[in-house]
Amino acid sequence: MESYMEMLASHAKSAAAEAARLGTSDKNRGLLTVADELIAQQEIILEENEKDLKAARAKKMKQSMIDRLALSEKRIADMAEGLRQIASLEDPIGEVLYMKTRPNGLRIGQKRVPLGVVGIIYESRPNVTADAFGLCFKTGNAVILRGGSDAIHSNQAIVRTIKAGLRKERLSQDMVVLVEDTSREAVNAMMKMHGMIDVLIPRGGAGLIANVVENSTVPVIETGTGNCHVYVDADADIRMAADIIENAKTQRLGVCNACESLVIHGDIASEALPVITAKLKKHDVEIRGDERARAICEEIIPASDEDWGTEYLDAIISVKIVDSIDEAIAHINRYNTGHSESIITESYANALKFQDEIDAAAVYVNASTRFTDGFEFGFGAEIGISTQKLHARGPMGLEALTTTKYIIFGNGQIRK
Repeated sequence: MESYMEMLASHAKSAAAEAARLGTSDKNRGLLTVADELIAQQEIILEENEKDLKAARAKKMKQSMIDRLALSEKRIADMAEGLRQIASLEDPIGEVLYMKTRPNGLRIGQKRVPLGVVGIIYESRPNVTADAFGLCFKTGNAVILRGGSDAIHSNQAIVRTIKAGLRKERLSQDMVVLVEDTSREAVNAMMKMHGMIDVLIPRGGAGLIANVVENSTVPVIETGTGNCHVYVDADADIRMAADIIENAKTQRLGVCNACESLVIHGDIASEALPVITAKLKKHDVEIRGDERARAICEEIIPASDEDWGTEYLDAIISVKIVDSIDEAIAHINRYNTGHSESIITESYANALKFQDEIDAAAVYVNASTRFTDGFEFGFGAEIGISTQKLHARGPMGLEALTTTKYIIFGNGQIRK
C-alpha cells in the first residue's frame, strides 16, 4: 500500500511543479476544455454513476445519501459551469500582497503561491471530483483524490474525462490523480505522507473528519459537519420564517448546510410553530421538540439531549423554545458545529447582535443556510467548507488553496 501511494504522490509532486509554472491563460484553457469534455462524455459518466446508484440501493442506503451520490445531466452541467466560472475568476497566483521598503533599503513583500500537492478525502459526492480539480488546477496545485467506495465508478469516469481534457491541451494528466484503492489502508497511507502531500482536506461525515484530524501527519484543513440552526426571533415575519425554514431543511436533506435545528422565541412560538410545522409536514419531516414545543403542536415528538447536537442528514429536525435572544445564542453556540446559522428577525439590533455573537463560519440574517456554498458565494465551486479558524474559514475558494512567500529585493545589503 505504501509503495502504491508513494507512486501516486510522486506523480502528483512532479505535476505540481509543472502546474506552478503554468500561466493564467494556460490554466483557463485547460479548465474550459475539461468543462466541454464533461458535457461531451455525460452519457458515459451517467452510465457509470448508475452502477454506483444500483449498488447503493442494494445496500439500502437512505434516500438523502442516494441523492448526494446521484448525478444527472443538470448536475453535470453544473459541474461544467463551475469550471467555466473558475476560469473566469481572477488568478490569485503571483499576486503581490504588499511591498514595503525597510530603512536599510531592502524591499520586502509577500506573494501568493500554490500549496503544492493537495490531498482530498471525501465521501459519496462525485461532483466534488470536478470541483476539487478545478480549484486546485487554477491555483497551480496538483490534487490527489480519494473518494468513497460508494462513488468509485462515477469518480473514475469523471477523472478519465478530466484527463482527456488535459491531454487535448497537452497538459500533464498527473495534475489530477485518483486513488482507486478505496480501502481504509489507502486513507491511512495518505495521512502519513508528510513531505509528499502538502495539505489534506477531508470532506464527509464526522467519523471521517475526526479520523483524519486525529491521525494525519500531513497538515489538515478541517471541514466540519453541519448542525445548522435557524432562530426565529420574537420580531420575525412568520411567513418569511416558514418559507426559509422549509427551504433550509427540505431543499436537499443530505447536505452540510441544511437546517437541522430550529430555535423559536417563546413570544412568537404559539403563532409561528403551527405554520412552520405545517410546511415541514408537507415534506414528511419528523419534528422532535422540547415540552413547550410539544404543548403547541401535538404531532411533535419528544426530543432527547442528543437531538440538540445531531446532524441528521435526513427528514428530521429538532425544535427548542427559548425566552430571549441571549438564550438562543447560548443554545446555538453550545450545540452548533461552527458551520452556518441564521436569524429571522425584523429587529436590526437583534440581527447585529446575532451576527456578532454567534461563533460560526457563516451567519445569516433573514436568509436560508443553504447559501453556504462556493458556487453561491461566487467562487465557481468550493474545495470544502472550513469550520476551523486557521488559514481558511467558510466556503474555500481559490485563495484558500494558496499560501504566501516573502520576496525580498536588495542592492548589496549585508547584516551587521
